[in-house]
Amino acid sequence: MTVEVEQRPATARGRGSRIAGLAMMMGSAASNQTGAAVGAHAFEAIGPPGVVAARQLVAAAVLLPVVRPDFRRFTWAQWWPTLLLGVVFVTMNMGLYTAIDRIGLGLAVTLEFLGPLAVALAGSRSRFDLLCAAGAGAGVYVLVLPSGSSDWVGIGCGVLAAGCWASYILLNRLLGQRLPGLQATAAATTVAAVLTLPIVVMLIVQGRLTGTALLFAAAAGVMASVIPYAGDLIALRRVPTRYFGVVMSVHPVFAALAGLALLGQVLAVHEWIGIVIVVAVNVVAVRQNAGRG
Repeated sequence: MTVEVEQRPATARGRGSRIAGLAMMMGSAASNQTGAAVGAHAFEAIGPPGVVAARQLVAAAVLLPVVRPDFRRFTWAQWWPTLLLGVVFVTMNMGLYTAIDRIGLGLAVTLEFLGPLAVALAGSRSRFDLLCAAGAGAGVYVLVLPSGSSDWVGIGCGVLAAGCWASYILLNRLLGQRLPGLQATAAATTVAAVLTLPIVVMLIVQGRLTGTALLFAAAAGVMASVIPYAGDLIALRRVPTRYFGVVMSVHPVFAALAGLALLGQVLAVHEWIGIVIVVAVNVVAVRQNAGRG
């Protein structure tokens, strides 16, 4: 009896920690997609590139003083993936925000979500994973329903963002072994801020970076970059990685809801069906691959 009494508090604490971690991931996803919707309000004034540039500057301004990466101690083995990650940040966000501007938040994020799914399925030759890939393809087809009137530029930008998200996962996995804490994220965000600084300067010279536009872009920087980075990092210390992959599936759903509530973007029935198919395929694929490990 004594042993059982001693084990129960530890089990309760473990469950409580897992529930807290899952809550953090849900909050992180909601913040990320709400931030993307808020940033879209600045498109008319400064365009997607301006929102991305301001977002990167705000994220760097918040992360640098908190993390304080010592750039002088970085080796080349740490620098080259960090530089690549900075380029990926810029390209991914440019692609995503351009897609949001052209085809809407829900569709853009669902297409981007194919990146993590591709990473989960990569390297497998099992029939099950091939079926998952086919299912994802079917979901995207239902989501887009290609026709002559389809916005192929917007769809292409969403697919570009997906490829960048896959690269983001792989580079983060590598940098997680080479740099402690959030140093890689802070350093890569700084690289992205430097790369997009000319856009900010141009907007200032043109007088387009108004207070309202800057406020929306800054909110996007905090809600879609700083909060998700910190929340996901803390959550991964509390829950198994397989749960993280499953919970990531809520991103397209939150994106669709944020687009509806904040941008008035109403999805058609086939778009909701496509989102559900892609999300379901991801959940099944992640859980199956976790079971193999």
